[in-house]
Amino acid sequence: MSDLEKRDNPYNVTQASRIYFLPNLMTAGNLFCGFVAVIKCIQARLLTDSGEYALIHPDQSATALYTQAVWFILAAVIFDSLDGRLARLGGRTSLFGAEFDSLADVVSFGMAPALMVFFLILAPREEYQWFREFGWFIAFIYLLCGAVRLARFNVITNPLLHRADSESSKDFVGLPIPAAAGTVATLVLLLLNMAANARELRQLTLALPLILVLVSFLMVSTIRYPSFKQVNWEMKTRFRSFVGILIVVAAVWRWREVSFFFLFLAYIAYGLFAHYQRAMRHAQMRALRRKVVKMKQETSE
Repeated sequence: MSDLEKRDNPYNVTQASRIYFLPNLMTAGNLFCGFVAVIKCIQARLLTDSGEYALIHPDQSATALYTQAVWFILAAVIFDSLDGRLARLGGRTSLFGAEFDSLADVVSFGMAPALMVFFLILAPREEYQWFREFGWFIAFIYLLCGAVRLARFNVITNPLLHRADSESSKDFVGLPIPAAAGTVATLVLLLLNMAANARELRQLTLALPLILVLVSFLMVSTIRYPSFKQVNWEMKTRFRSFVGILIVVAAVWRWREVSFFFLFLAYIAYGLFAHYQRAMRHAQMRALRRKVVKMKQETSE
């Protein structure tokens, strides 16, 4: 059997276990960033709670370590977007790559954000005594929903699964876990930036567990989100449009501590708005069908 024929059957043992260098290198980069983010969160917590650790590392601050953890999570988002695209461009997809990607995502977008929020906000402290009993549970719910989201994605994208035409959309079913992690991480970045500017943070920190619960629900929901897999990055554009895009990108990067969070928030809002529009259209169609049936019954009488 030729190599090309083996690729046509994703359940051929050789094809399913192939390790393609570039896509899996990106996945390894994703896992590395998630691992470092977890380490940074643990170091920040030790720096906050342990005077001995603070004496050993006098040049470090908890805020700086949490900020570094955020950037590593965002770097993992970039690596995660590259591995699948490289695999599709080169025709080098495999079942091994899909499973490896999900395992890396559990660490980078599940464990790292959950630990970050737990250590920064939900861990037992004097000013947050009411979080003592269930703070860990909120973080675990996020991790659990993220793992369920990844498992469901692996199932519904299985090559042997027979899908109806209505289910063949390229959109994600449920909020993708990188977007959920990006939302949580960039909110932490926003709050840390506000704290650095001496703004009141006590009330605003309550938004973190609420955001954690919201994205947990959205990950396991059936709300569809665009995957951008059909975007043609080689498309032509006008010079004025190109300059405008560069200006927007520069502005986003200039105010990245604020703009990144609102970009992820806009993505979440888009999915909710599109879902509401689809639900309204379906309700109108059902009402129209009932009206037609009723009119037919009246005319037959």
